Amino acid sequence: MTMLEIRNLVKVIDSDLILQEIDLSLQASEILCLLGPSGCGKTTLLRMICGLETPDSGQILYEGRDITGVDPHRRNFGMMFQEFALFPHKNVYENVVFGLRVKNRAESEIRKRAEEVLELVGLTGMGQRNVNELSGGERQRVAMARSLAPQPRLLLLDEPMGSLDRVLRERLLRDVQAILKRIRITTIFVTHDHNEAFSVADRVAVVNAGRIEQVDSPVSLYKKPANRFVASFLGFQNLVEGVVQGSGGVETPLGLIPFPGPLPASGQQLTILIRPEAARLLGSQDQVAEDELAVTAEVKDVRFQGADYQLTARTESGECLVVNLPNDTRIPDPGQPVRLGLRVSAMSLIAP
Repeated sequence: MTMLEIRNLVKVIDSDLILQEIDLSLQASEILCLLGPSGCGKTTLLRMICGLETPDSGQILYEGRDITGVDPHRRNFGMMFQEFALFPHKNVYENVVFGLRVKNRAESEIRKRAEEVLELVGLTGMGQRNVNELSGGERQRVAMARSLAPQPRLLLLDEPMGSLDRVLRERLLRDVQAILKRIRITTIFVTHDHNEAFSVADRVAVVNAGRIEQVDSPVSLYKKPANRFVASFLGFQNLVEGVVQGSGGVETPLGLIPFPGPLPASGQQLTILIRPEAARLLGSQDQVAEDELAVTAEVKDVRFQGADYQLTARTESGECLVVNLPNDTRIPDPGQPVRLGLRVSAMSLIAP
């Protein structure tokens, strides 16, 4: 069931086109991530969904009803910001029940709901704690509890992990996803970190300069980015130009890559994405597999990353490849030659 639908949304601020003809839909109980660089318009889009900004044109529909002009407090959407925006003079309980008090709920109902959400976020028994005494992770949980307490129809999270360190962020991401799935609340999660988006989202919408470049599942987004911007923003570095050959395959500076399946018309220019897991190290006597392209290169840099090595090598044709190899691989030193087998199944054709 379609819960939220955005149609042709446009926003102009000081003559700058911030959002350009945004079309997007969200299914019930789905977690959608808006992913993109700072200033791309994703937070503006979130603020328009919750009613804090007004679009210049377009519609926002909730369960089929146009809510574009509805006041924020009548939408019953919950919003959580990066800064958490907790009241420093109130304890955990008073922060959590603030929205319920605004709605004039009965005190017995307020107490019951506060206990439920504090248990949900793992803060049972901490209602009387001063929020200034809490860790960053605990404050994040209080902010989540406060957002969930009024039982919003839609939850909007704007960079909720942005102020936390990496280790705490990774742990809380798992907890947040588990909470959202447990209560089956429809959620939009804004982030500039693709690892966050992949960890939490059912689908990811990549935003660039006010446009949505691609909407897909995390797995599909990783394996087949729509274009160079999406591939680059996801951190991929191996983007090689090629031309479709009439005899099949794509001719590149690395050699002819025999892509399986139908290809565009002969002579068309394409970009080939070679994912970092495509490579394996070949010995001088190793045979190239049927699904591989062998390239010879010179090692430029080697970095140990724990589970693997990141190897940067320049091919004989001048292409720079950045690949990951298992940490039990014996890696040549910088300046030495290396022979790599690149799996075609770990490559993708994308728009130029």
